[in-house]
Amino acid sequence: PGSLKLHVVPNASDVYGTSEFSPVEIIQAIILLVCGLIMGWIARYCPSQRPIAFAFGGLALAFLIRELDYYLDRYVVDNLWQVLDAIVLALVIAYTYRHRKRLQIALARIWPSPGLTLLFAGAVIMFAFISMVGHEPLWMSILGDSYKRVIKLAVEEFIELSAYFLWMIGIIEYAFQARAIAYREPQPAARRRRDQRRAKSDGKF
Repeated sequence: PGSLKLHVVPNASDVYGTSEFSPVEIIQAIILLVCGLIMGWIARYCPSQRPIAFAFGGLALAFLIRELDYYLDRYVVDNLWQVLDAIVLALVIAYTYRHRKRLQIALARIWPSPGLTLLFAGAVIMFAFISMVGHEPLWMSILGDSYKRVIKLAVEEFIELSAYFLWMIGIIEYAFQARAIAYREPQPAARRRRDQRRAKSDGKF
């Protein structure tokens, strides 16, 4: 009991406590760091997939900064994580808009992709589902007088951890797929279209 450290009170002035010292949150940060490093490798060694790698790598970096918000605010400068996130997201948006044609080509080369499917699933959990699950009035209405904030935090953090696991598995799968594309011998466009037509016609007769 208490080993998860989802409710730690570092000092008397902290009314709500924090879960930032929890092993769950530390694992989340490590997963995001690994995801960012793998995407950096893809961007460097798989040029055809660089726009996708840059976009998802930037999102992983933004999530990592968000996970470290407590330490940045407490030990560096208050609200520093918001500034850093704004800079990272602005760079990602500017890059993807400027290279939107290359992004479309990269998606066309790799789609359908099991790795990207897991990445999109993890993003949906992060952007949509976590916001609903972490809504404190929802838990107050469900638990009533038995409400404890640590229960909400536990459920929220474990679902968030599952989303990051989806990201890590998806990025590893995507890295193998991107590497296969990068080291594949180039084929003329006519040959690629012919192979696609043959693949579609298999099994009809």
